[in-house]
This record gives sequence, C-alpha cells and structure tokens, in this order.
Amino acid sequence: MNAEIIAIGSELLTPFRQDTNSLYLTKKLNELGVEVSFKSVVGDRRENLTCAIQTALSRVDIVILMGGLGPTEDDLTRECAAEVLRKPLHRDPQIIAALRARFASRGWKMSPNNEQQADVIEGAEVLPNARGSAPGQFLHINDQGGEAVVILLPGPPHELTAMFEEQCLFRLRRLTPSRHIATRELKIAMIGESMADHRAAPIYKKRTDVETTILAGTPGEIQLHLRAQADTLEAAQKKVDSLAEALEDEFDDAVFSSKGESMEQIVGYFLEMKGATLAVAESCTGGLLAERITSVPGSSRYFLGGAVVYDNSVKTALAEVPARLIQEHGAVSAPVATALAEGIRRKCNSTLGVGITGVAGPGGGTEQKPVGLVYVALTDGKKTEVADRKYPGDRNRIRQWATQQALDMVRRRLMK
Repeated sequence: MNAEIIAIGSELLTPFRQDTNSLYLTKKLNELGVEVSFKSVVGDRRENLTCAIQTALSRVDIVILMGGLGPTEDDLTRECAAEVLRKPLHRDPQIIAALRARFASRGWKMSPNNEQQADVIEGAEVLPNARGSAPGQFLHINDQGGEAVVILLPGPPHELTAMFEEQCLFRLRRLTPSRHIATRELKIAMIGESMADHRAAPIYKKRTDVETTILAGTPGEIQLHLRAQADTLEAAQKKVDSLAEALEDEFDDAVFSSKGESMEQIVGYFLEMKGATLAVAESCTGGLLAERITSVPGSSRYFLGGAVVYDNSVKTALAEVPARLIQEHGAVSAPVATALAEGIRRKCNSTLGVGITGVAGPGGGTEQKPVGLVYVALTDGKKTEVADRKYPGDRNRIRQWATQQALDMVRRRLMK
C-alpha cells in the first residue's frame, strides 16, 4: 500500500512555518509497511485543496490530511473532503456538547462558529482529540469506486501525534497487509557525489529489489540510503544488508558509518576504543571542530580541549608556533598547520593534535593562496601528516569541509 500526506494551511507556504508532521507520519507509516509516495502542501483555498484531495485519491491507497479542522472561515478540510468523496456532512450533537463542556471548564463562552468542528463526513469514524478542540475523522471507503482510506487530522503537532498513536494506528493495522520496510544508511567521507554514484551504480543497479538513493549530506559526506520491502522484517533487512555489504566492499574505509552515526560520533568511538585523547588548534574554522567534537555526549573522556588561534601572536602564545615560521611561510601554510598540531598536542599532553589554518573567505584570498585553501595537520608526536586542500563553496561550507577533513584524518589514523 502507498500513501500521500497533504499539509494544509497557507502559513506553510510562507518562509516562517514548515511542515514537520509529515516526517513523523512517514516514519509511522513505514513501520506499518506503507510507502509514502507523495507529500504536498496546500493553502487555504477551496479549489486548490479540492484538487489536491482528488489527485491524491486517484494515485494512492491512503490519504492523510493535516490541518484545516478549526472553527474559522479558512478551515475547509472537512468540506473539501466531503465534496470530493461526494458524501454529505452532518453536525454531530455529541461533539457540540463536548465542545461546550470544554469551553465551560475553562470559563469561556463558545462562539457559534466552533460548531462547524462538529461537522462529520457521512460514514466517518470520529477520532476524539484529547489535546484540542478539533476531532479527527477516519474513513475506510470500499465501494464501486474502489477502496481507499482518508484520514483527517488536526495540524498542531502535539494533537496530531497523540491522535495518530491512539486512534489511527490500530485502525490502519487492520487494513494494511503484512508488509515490512527495512532501511540502512551508509555514510562516505571525502568523496564527491558524482564519483560516489559512478562507483556505486554498477552495484545497486543489479539489485532492483532494493531502492537506493544517493544524497549529499554536510560538506565531505555522501549518504547512501537503502530501502527494501518484504513480507517479514527479517527478509527485508536481509535484502538491504546484502547490498550494504557489497557497497562497503567497494568503498572500503571511506565508509565511516553504516547505521546513521555522525562523523564526530565515530571519531569518539575510536578515541575511546584506543584509549586516546585529542586536542585542536583552529584558525580559519574558529572553534567549529571543537564544537562538533563536544556535541557528542561523553566527549570529555577523550577531548582535552583546544584553542582558537586567529591572530598570529595567539598562534605563538597558545600553540607555540615560532614567529619566524609564520614570517617565513605565512600563517596559511603546511609548516604552520604542522606547528599548530604539534604545539597544541604538547600544551594539552594529548595523544593526537590537530592544527587547521586557511582562507575561509569571502575576502582575504590571493593568487597564491586563494579563498578555500586550507591546511589540516594531524600528529601523534612521531608521525605528522598534512592535507593541502582547496575547498569549494562559501565561508560556512569551507569551514565545514575543513572540519570534516580533520575528523576523517583522525578516524583513519585510529583505524590503523
């Protein structure tokens, strides 16, 4: 079975509000073995909403409408759904009584327009709303026109979530066939999207029973999303795991995560496993590397600290970079990155030290040292390596690229 989710509300078509309910509903539907084939956002216009519902019913088995169940003139979901389904609305006196009691319990007088929340589509099951005033509706249609499920849910997330959990899941389980969806997510470091697909496509194209999607994540990260269906979860999982193994063989140690972990989580795992510690000295990344590392709970067990060393005098004071080295090679150079890594490692007495220096832009670049040029150094006191890269993008993306490079260098060093 497949589904379409329609978010209703003109405010969702502005830059100020976004639909988050569909993410929750997609997860829950997938757990039932239901594919979400379409998502759409529709404003509060009768002709647009009617068209959206009609289109959805023509192409999916389950249509979920979110929002537009309030008491105002622009709350049109009930009327539009009834019109498309060619079913009358009737006003339920029990719902009106419950609404009056709800208002009275708060010491409020109910205005007459609230009564439209009691309009129920013929044949619908009313879904009580324990957290709000607008009840939902559940319709299972099985007639000469075909079979479909239409669900009307309130828009506020806390109301929608509770109603779907308590009122919809058990109803859908009775109607959906036994079908299960399994997923895997592989994350690949420091390989471009086109190259990743060039290498992955010959493998995943042979597996038509698994849906593969390639996405560019944060700079320096490519994600391979694998998805398969089967009659049992075990069978579906076996399909995606088999393809995941083949892809991991192809990309080898470029795959840093196979279960959705972030790069900073993986680096943390390796540091703890090896009993190693880390310190960093950052120039152009301005503390972003330290922020990423410390975003992981428990990072104090392996991250000793670091310094943001923008000014050259601070590079000397906090990371012991010789002033003559900066004068001779410039602040953005491999020797200075190396000195930053070595100096911060000594200062903090850590197992590993990382030094980053570069030109993040948008200004400050030269022909010899353009915007995007970054040096990342890693040392353990015995062996030092330096990555010399020219990263694309704006200031934020260059800084993200640099920190991803640094974390990946730490990961690869600890894998040995």
